[in-house]
Amino acid sequence: MDTGVSQSGSEELESEDYSELGELPPRSPLEPVCEDGPAGPVPEERKRTSRELRELWQKAILQQILLLRMEKENQKLQASESDLLNKRLKLDYEEITPCLKEVTTVWEKMLSTPGRSKIKFDMEKMHSAVGQGVPRHHRGEIWKFLAEQHHLKHQFPSKQQPKDTPYKELLKRLTSQQHAILIDLGRTFPTHPYFSAQLGAGQLSLYNILKAYSLLDQEVGYCQGLSFVAGILLLHMGEEEAFHMLKFLMFEMGLRKQYRPDMIILQIQMYQLSRLLHDYHRDLYNHLEEHEIGPSLYAAPWFLTVFASQFPLGFVARVFDMIFLQGSEVIFKVALSLLGSHKPLILQHENLETIVDFIKTTLPNLGLVQMEKTISQVFEMDISKQLQAYEVEYHVLQEELIDSSPLSDNQRMDKLEKTNSSLRKQNLDLLEQLQVANSRIQSLEATVEKLLSSESKLKQATLALELERAALLQVVGELRRQTAAEPSGPEPDLARPGPTGD
Repeated sequence: MDTGVSQSGSEELESEDYSELGELPPRSPLEPVCEDGPAGPVPEERKRTSRELRELWQKAILQQILLLRMEKENQKLQASESDLLNKRLKLDYEEITPCLKEVTTVWEKMLSTPGRSKIKFDMEKMHSAVGQGVPRHHRGEIWKFLAEQHHLKHQFPSKQQPKDTPYKELLKRLTSQQHAILIDLGRTFPTHPYFSAQLGAGQLSLYNILKAYSLLDQEVGYCQGLSFVAGILLLHMGEEEAFHMLKFLMFEMGLRKQYRPDMIILQIQMYQLSRLLHDYHRDLYNHLEEHEIGPSLYAAPWFLTVFASQFPLGFVARVFDMIFLQGSEVIFKVALSLLGSHKPLILQHENLETIVDFIKTTLPNLGLVQMEKTISQVFEMDISKQLQAYEVEYHVLQEELIDSSPLSDNQRMDKLEKTNSSLRKQNLDLLEQLQVANSRIQSLEATVEKLLSSESKLKQATLALELERAALLQVVGELRRQTAAEPSGPEPDLARPGPTGD
């Protein structure tokens, strides 16, 4: 058995008194010494008494306990050092928005609030804190905190929620997506030290998360791009926590719809981004249209990997900060801001290849100042109404195309069935949102009724107090008049007490 311990472990053990144990005895006190020495046979030992044998056994047992304890402490120390090394490896990226000490203190105060998972914090305060920066070493805990706040704000969960199967149960099962997941492991953050080792700790944890999710969400299963989303989460928290946060982002924050097998939502997202460019940066939109460059040529990976496959990790972490706060429309805001801020450089390129190459390779290597500027712009943007309008517009255009195109009856039927299926899904989504909204309205109406009842009671109490005050003032006035009417003399009549004034 290896009895070596580190310096800190040995110091702790030396602080206890083990002098009573004496020297380490032979393996068995009952074993006779029968070997001949160099000078002939060894003289026979005095036979030990049962008491001496018992003492020797006790010492041997205590020595063994000590060795086992030293071994256990050494393993704990090694595991702790391994955890610290992994944490340093995970957070090996450059921070975009430096987090000042005062902001870190604000976050630490919110995170350490007793019973925080049941307390609604002020949204303005959280929005301001995220805008000023998120400390890297607290980022995973802050994402979980923002998820808790979302659940408190939206207390009626989506009906699309999957069965609440325990993570460890999912890991015991087999998935049909295994091959696709294994292929993508080596392509996910290949240069990051935590994921670079083939089937190392990072890749194994990532495989577990993706396998578990593919079993939990049978419709989506595994889709290219999910490994990057799961990888970002895994860099900031433990494996099981990362799985639960992936489930939260997919089902609660709206990421899941873009990974559905039919990819219709991704097509709609590309159309929405194109329309945003048309409205906010018309000259850039015209330039890209002139060279027949649609958003699907460059922006699909931005949406499917949440920018993680091409952009620096520090920038991607800030995008995730905002997604946990505002939802999936943040991806549109970031894409629009990136293209708008690089518009002069994009307009300089005059053919399809150089424009797409610039957007795919040069644009992601933007400097820290430009990244910070992009994040700041995103906080000021509100495009939710436009996105809803553009989605409706997309479906109207699709219907017009089907009506005007010279298709055979079978082709038209196929298209109509696909469109009908898509519309049914959207109707279900909208119905679900409507039901959630109605539930919230009912809850708010009940709250309003309680507040009105409280207000009525307070008004009655206030009225009663005002009447009491008026009566008291009247009594005080009466007493003052009586006091003023009393005749003043050199000596008061002690036999007849007079009225007292205030």
